[in-house]
Amino acid sequence: MLEGLPFLSIITFLPLVGALFIAIQKEDNAGIRNSRTAALWTSLFTFCLSLFLWFGFERGTAKFQFVEKVPWLETFGINYHMGVDGISVLFVLLSTFLTPICILASWDSIQVRIKDYMVAFLVLETLMVGMFCALDMVLFYIFFEGVLIPMFLIIGVWGGERRVYAAFKFFLYTLTGSVLMLLAIIAIYLMLDTTDIPVIMNLSLSKEIQLWLWLAFFASFAVKIPMWPVHTWLPDAHVEAPTAGSVILAGVLLKMGGYGFLRFSVPMMPLASDFFTPLVFSLSIIAVIYTSLVALVQSDMKKLIAYSSVAHMGFVTLGIFALNTQGVQGAIYQMLSHGVVSAALFLCVGVVYDRMHTKLIDRYGGLVERMPLYSVTFMLFMLASVGLPGTGGFIGEFLVLVGLFNINTTVAFLAAVGVVLGAAYMLWLYRRVIFGKLTRDDLKTIKDINAREITVFVPLVILTIWMGIYPAPFLEIMDASVNNLLERHNVALSAIADNPTMASKN
Repeated sequence: MLEGLPFLSIITFLPLVGALFIAIQKEDNAGIRNSRTAALWTSLFTFCLSLFLWFGFERGTAKFQFVEKVPWLETFGINYHMGVDGISVLFVLLSTFLTPICILASWDSIQVRIKDYMVAFLVLETLMVGMFCALDMVLFYIFFEGVLIPMFLIIGVWGGERRVYAAFKFFLYTLTGSVLMLLAIIAIYLMLDTTDIPVIMNLSLSKEIQLWLWLAFFASFAVKIPMWPVHTWLPDAHVEAPTAGSVILAGVLLKMGGYGFLRFSVPMMPLASDFFTPLVFSLSIIAVIYTSLVALVQSDMKKLIAYSSVAHMGFVTLGIFALNTQGVQGAIYQMLSHGVVSAALFLCVGVVYDRMHTKLIDRYGGLVERMPLYSVTFMLFMLASVGLPGTGGFIGEFLVLVGLFNINTTVAFLAAVGVVLGAAYMLWLYRRVIFGKLTRDDLKTIKDINAREITVFVPLVILTIWMGIYPAPFLEIMDASVNNLLERHNVALSAIADNPTMASKN
């Protein structure tokens, strides 16, 4: 049914159609109403179209599917090349799934420059989806860096009191790392005369060149994840961003770094990935334990969840560089689960913030008496965050730990310490906010979640439980691509082991 259609391009650029329609609306009540409605229906239609990727994707093969390839910058031999495999298709679906949730969550909370806000979110969706579909390095870089612009505006225009500081910090950190990645892409083009990702995957570079290129890509991906010690932009960005901005930042943008490792670092630079694995393990363990301890002393709900995101993404990098099936599948599953659960946790904070206009933990307590439905919802996502069996958070962490135990029990033990600390700070947060006596007068009239908020949470609840109880569909779709990735990596290492002189040859 989809044969011959530029399906990925339709999904990628459809949100821009909605953005253009919103841009021509007037700044009156009717125009604002039309802007909200158009943004919601455009994002919902985009999500529905993206479901064809799930149902039409051929399992059991590692090849790229729904491929589109047409000449673009012909002078340089650069093509407009799009396609998805079993890894990237999941992140496309995550992006299209969270965007309408973000727009619906912003329905009442955003009251200024509403047209511009909706345009920014739809443009952001196009850039996110395009990045996960791009099969050319130049095209990937354009989408990868383009994401910064609408996110910078969402934080800087609609954020909190320190929004300008947080927006510029976010922009400078991520742009600085990405400049080195751009230099690496240029170097690859000059050496191999191509920027086509599938072609480059089948070529080999000397170990010395791989080491330099790996570090250049690492500078960008480590900031995006973010890894310790380049994580400091994230808490400020989360605290100052509007609720939906935090949702999309934690849900999708943090996954760009992990996806970059899987698409570039591991398959294209296998010798360097193996060489730098101890470095990644060290930084990841520090992130898991240190940021968990920092989370324990936070007084701001959003900052606590932000530090928990750094810890969870530490699990992701541990799993990726375990370089075995359980570790890599666990890392991908952890990214998907974290995208859903962290988004839901920030939405939970947004619910009470919209009513009380404060994120300070001490300002709450005893909410279970006034908000029982909210308390149950918050509890589910809190338990999913700490990896309770039966929730999506458990599967990813379990697979990562199994993968780590297969190669290094010390690293696996230290990672498990992070799981315990995660339970400590999330249970501490929940107890302070939900339980205790309801003593504050302004909390005695607070209202439980409404119909719109229930609509926002229901799909997140369903997906969290589905991923925890029945992970097979998600693991099945990624299985062939993960195995192919690891097979390529192991073949490269075996070739060097059999003939060490190859490591120094281009």
